[in-house]
Amino acid sequence: MGTCIDLTGKVVVVTGGNGGIGLGLAKGVAEAGARVVIMGRNQQKISSALETISEVGVGAVGLEVDVSDEESIVTGFQAARKAFGRVDALFANAGVSSGRVNFVDTKVDMWNSVLQTNLIGAVLCMREAAKIMIEQGDGGSIVAVSSVSAIHGAAGNIPYAASKTALLGVVRALAVELARYKIRVNSLLPGWIETEMTAPLQGHEKFMNATLARTPARRWGTPDDFKSVGAFLADPHSIYHTGDTMVVDGAYSIF
Repeated sequence: MGTCIDLTGKVVVVTGGNGGIGLGLAKGVAEAGARVVIMGRNQQKISSALETISEVGVGAVGLEVDVSDEESIVTGFQAARKAFGRVDALFANAGVSSGRVNFVDTKVDMWNSVLQTNLIGAVLCMREAAKIMIEQGDGGSIVAVSSVSAIHGAAGNIPYAASKTALLGVVRALAVELARYKIRVNSLLPGWIETEMTAPLQGHEKFMNATLARTPARRWGTPDDFKSVGAFLADPHSIYHTGDTMVVDGAYSIF
């Protein structure tokens, strides 16, 4: 076991759990004993992720779900519940980048595409998870994966930053509204992490030097840095921990 937290009997849904930070979160809860539902759009990546989870966990299923489509989300959560009988935690992690573009060159289609996936899609996943948890009647955990782009000036990446900033407001409101049902709602803000999405930036020497210089940990994060964080946020014993913004960035945002 990679963690002392015990999630035996719990079912955790991770959107975008077939790679990057999502896979790190999925591995963390799986190592703690949870059964995992991985949602993603790429079946090949889902299959690969399931192989990884099967090596450390007690059970996992993969579902093709497009979080930019409401019907796909609703169907996906129904399938998740059918697979294991319940849903105890959700990591709304799936997202897309807007790519680096000057603000004056942004187009409405770009804004709509990014917000539909990163904000509306995440909110709809949170809604479906909340419905199930409320019906179950014994609480749960909902985590929206935002970004440090929500708290610092993300020049050239404004649609993405806007979507991730909006999630923080949703999380705070839901933490208050869902507390009566013993459902905790928190946000997770990753910093610079080595993932497929950030691969183009990792090859930019000047950018890498700049980010490393202002990261006290002196390295970029990896998906495995989120294993223990995921287990903690899904832990039902953390009942009083809600409405929080958890930053995982090697101290980048405070240096």
